[in-house]
Amino acid sequence: MTAPRTITIVGGGLAGLTLGIGLRQRGIPATIFEAGHYPRHRVCGEFISGNGPAVLERLGLLPLLERAGAIRVFSASFISGPNHSPVRNLSTPALGLSRYLLDATLANEFERLGGKLHVGARWQEKDFGDGTIRSTGRHAQSTENGWRWFGLKAHARNVNLSADLEMHVSADDYVGVNRINDGEVNICGLFRARPGETRESGFELLRGQPSSPLHEKLAGAQFDEQSFCSVAGLSLTPHRAAEKQDCCIGDAVTMIPPVTGNGMSMAFESAEIAIAPLSRYSRGEMTWPETRAAIAQACDAAFAERLAWARRLQWLLFSPLLRTPFAKALLGSDAIWNFMFAKTR
Repeated sequence: MTAPRTITIVGGGLAGLTLGIGLRQRGIPATIFEAGHYPRHRVCGEFISGNGPAVLERLGLLPLLERAGAIRVFSASFISGPNHSPVRNLSTPALGLSRYLLDATLANEFERLGGKLHVGARWQEKDFGDGTIRSTGRHAQSTENGWRWFGLKAHARNVNLSADLEMHVSADDYVGVNRINDGEVNICGLFRARPGETRESGFELLRGQPSSPLHEKLAGAQFDEQSFCSVAGLSLTPHRAAEKQDCCIGDAVTMIPPVTGNGMSMAFESAEIAIAPLSRYSRGEMTWPETRAAIAQACDAAFAERLAWARRLQWLLFSPLLRTPFAKALLGSDAIWNFMFAKTR
């Protein structure tokens, strides 16, 4: 019997590590090249909702993450100036865990299963050939529709939340504050500015405008300065996997607007989608073009609708409508909340 081919994964984030673990669970040789090191802080909502927890459970990873400190997240609320939603229970509980612990835990599990992990190692080849998966994260874009989009993240203590996840929305940004492990909260925001426009410094942006509900909420927050990180050049335009030249998973395919809280889940889901086709390719049961097509088609089928609705939700959040009295009725509607939550997961 011919030995299975090695699958090479370029990028050791959530999607790449999860794919590597899934392949090793099936006895497929896998190698990951990761430019960074573990543990590390990443700009991320650190909120695993929708299908994400179920994927982790199917892969046998949920108990591992719970031992690492993952907590259950049960409730959420939206705040836009004086308007706010009720505290609502999520239809299914989410998970909260810092990327500092999450990535390192997955990396350790991949190596424990016999995977080869190269850290501090950038992919040196010009092309992504047969058996090579691109899991390199977001594609940088300087401007999109006349805006520069950037993200900031930090952990903090001494923050009293009314819900496990609070989403604070203003004219040019939104900031999510959610419970994570060890009694901390994760404060992660998406911000926009016109080219050449200067905005406040990082921590001041995360705190929100003076007198805003967010600013008042974080008045006594004790920030962990080591956890602060940023990312720029974000693109929120949805893309299809079938359009990609390479075989891609996770954010290398597309980035869903962070307000949905579904980006981490999509990373896990795309990894799970890729496991079976790549295993068949490794064993010589599928050609590489067939494998690439199968993964791309399955990812597009899984994500197309939620990306379309997420784009509508992103528009709504930055629409002046959400800063008018109309927003009170909008945020107070259980029907709209349940509809949008379901459509973006």
